[in-house]
Amino acid sequence: QVQLVESGGGSVQSGGSLTLSCVVSGFPNNFYSGAWFRQAPGKEREGVAGFSPGAGTRYADSVKGRFTISQDNARKTLFLQMNSLKPEDTAMYYCAANVGYVPALIDRRSYDHWGQGIQVTVSS
Repeated sequence: QVQLVESGGGSVQSGGSLTLSCVVSGFPNNFYSGAWFRQAPGKEREGVAGFSPGAGTRYADSVKGRFTISQDNARKTLFLQMNSLKPEDTAMYYCAANVGYVPALIDRRSYDHWGQGIQVTVSS
């Protein structure tokens, strides 16, 4: 019954901003850890940002200071605010989640549930 539904992808110019949203449902008491991953053609899926209740956040070095992961007060939606976007940020972005706490916030092995992926394209 766990579902992750992503939205907010699109195409922007270098230096622009986008906000991705992931509506999460099906976890008991809506208690979960969540993260954003991305995958460019020919490359491995990499962790971008992760969040765990009470444990804070974790970011990949490549996006620190530019991206922010957050959760709404009702714990229904996970966001990724992306600022100062670069062409190298172009990828399919995936939302991921797992019940409760996870051992590593931006490790794909921490998560059992995944969204369908949304495209983000940044042009020069």
